[in-house]
Amino acid sequence: MGTYKFEVFTSIIERNIREGILKPGHKLPSVRELKEQYHTSISTIQKGYEYLIICGLVESVPKSGYYVSNRPEMSEQQVKVKRRPIVRDPIFKHHLGLITSLGAGRKFSEFNVAAPGDLLMPQKLLLRTMQQVIREQGTGLLRYYPSNGSIELKDNIIRRAAAHQTIIDPDELIITDGALQALYIALASVCNTGDVIAVESPCVFSVLEVIRVLRLKVIEIPVDPHIGFDVDFLRKACRNKTIKAVIVTPNFHNPTGLAMTNEQKLELLSIVHQYNIALIENDIYGDLNFSGARPSTIKRFDDSGLVLSYSSYAKTLAPGVRLGWLAAGKFMQRAEQIKFALGSTVSPLYQETVNRLLSGSSYDRHVRAFRMQLAKNAYFIINLLSDNFPGKTSILTPLGGYNIWVKMPDDTDMDYFYEQCEKVGVRFTPGYTFSFSGAFDKHFRVVFADKFSSKRIEAIKLAGQRSR
Repeated sequence: MGTYKFEVFTSIIERNIREGILKPGHKLPSVRELKEQYHTSISTIQKGYEYLIICGLVESVPKSGYYVSNRPEMSEQQVKVKRRPIVRDPIFKHHLGLITSLGAGRKFSEFNVAAPGDLLMPQKLLLRTMQQVIREQGTGLLRYYPSNGSIELKDNIIRRAAAHQTIIDPDELIITDGALQALYIALASVCNTGDVIAVESPCVFSVLEVIRVLRLKVIEIPVDPHIGFDVDFLRKACRNKTIKAVIVTPNFHNPTGLAMTNEQKLELLSIVHQYNIALIENDIYGDLNFSGARPSTIKRFDDSGLVLSYSSYAKTLAPGVRLGWLAAGKFMQRAEQIKFALGSTVSPLYQETVNRLLSGSSYDRHVRAFRMQLAKNAYFIINLLSDNFPGKTSILTPLGGYNIWVKMPDDTDMDYFYEQCEKVGVRFTPGYTFSFSGAFDKHFRVVFADKFSSKRIEAIKLAGQRSR
């Protein structure tokens, strides 16, 4: 059989549709685009699209173009695609789904994602700043940047840390692809497989997963609702075990929202010095205090180099801004090597955008407004939970950040509770994801980093009423 001129492009489109690469509803290139790409006539391209329409693979939408058909007429044999067997971790997959948006659109009111909601992100500020950076720096943003990060950006981070009495040596600072990469680098710098580390409990799933990937052993240190991180428990653990590192979130711990006092920070630091333990300090919520001055970091009080402190701008600006930093202390040599192995350059666009925000007053103005809104949200959600959940429900009042830790009455059937939450369209983060031990089965976390629409308010009310 002879061939047609249009087959040069229709065969590619047809194969991609049948193999599922092009999905139903996907817009296809215009006639003019294909004419220029394949150096052929408009009539040839039109005949090719007419052929694909006859085959049931493509639809023509007047004044819009050509789209992959929503009802492709393909036999089962035609659509069969070879796939390799992939083994997944069902527990990891389940827990990951519980702490991230499941893409359910507006069907659910999600209070399970620890990130600013769309209405609280400084969208216009970020996009305008990015556009300015792109216009001014152009193709320079497409090149490699220094492995440890932009010098100007690091200078701004150091300057801001100094404003709350934390001194960071420029030679110990690494720009990272978010806070989780910073944690991974810190842990990998101070520990080897099988080492024992101490971690606060409850502790966020993402931190626990990094620990698991690095194959470390864990001692969970209680975060008491009244006293916070139990320093005495850690001291006793150090007497009985060789602990290589301790991970803490001293300022507005996730999920409890508690903060350590300076006295507690100093006491913890004395244990670290006594037993020569690396202290990995998570300060991602440090800028989000509801009242008073910004709290001190533990690194402020350390002159030994044992404290590795890290933070990120995903919690204060937008989750998609993947830019964080790690001050690695005396472990810089190893940290620098690990960072390079993970990828030598963090997005230049993100680096320059954040650098510009930090250089002026834009970031500080945004954070002030953000903190005020978060404080209002915190008290609003506490009252909402108190009015609608069972009388013996325990709710911790956070001092900053955007997480609330809730404990249901002991006789609550939590499986039934989460089932009802799904039915009314609300999602919280189950407490069992915050520990390897399952110690928090009666707890759940509420994230209040978005505005409260009438729909979101009603969803929480219904969840509470159905839990009684």
